[in-house]
Amino acid sequence: MTSDEKRLLKHYRALSNSGRTSLLDYADFLAARDNGPEASVPETPLDIPRPAEESVVKAIKRLRTTYPMLERDKLLNETSALMTRHVMHKHPAVQVIDELEALFRRYYDLHVQAKQDNE
Repeated sequence: MTSDEKRLLKHYRALSNSGRTSLLDYADFLAARDNGPEASVPETPLDIPRPAEESVVKAIKRLRTTYPMLERDKLLNETSALMTRHVMHKHPAVQVIDELEALFRRYYDLHVQAKQDNE
């Protein structure tokens, strides 16, 4: 393990659960950004059904996969806020996931509208 990896792990261990989630979300964002634009990003949401039982973190991952055309950085603040409501304020996972689904759908609708406006 390099010194940078050790340093990152030390910081990760010092964080609360919500801080760890935020750090991982940010790391996912940076990794996706560094990989560059994908060659063929679908313009319609993928059909990934919602499982009967799902954690908020897994729901975020599912929704990111469902909506690959959306820019993650635009969703980061609101997604993090919903995650914080769940972890820190004890909002039920089902309720937060419903709100996440509505959030991603709203951003998808805005994405479609922007594309139509540019045509």
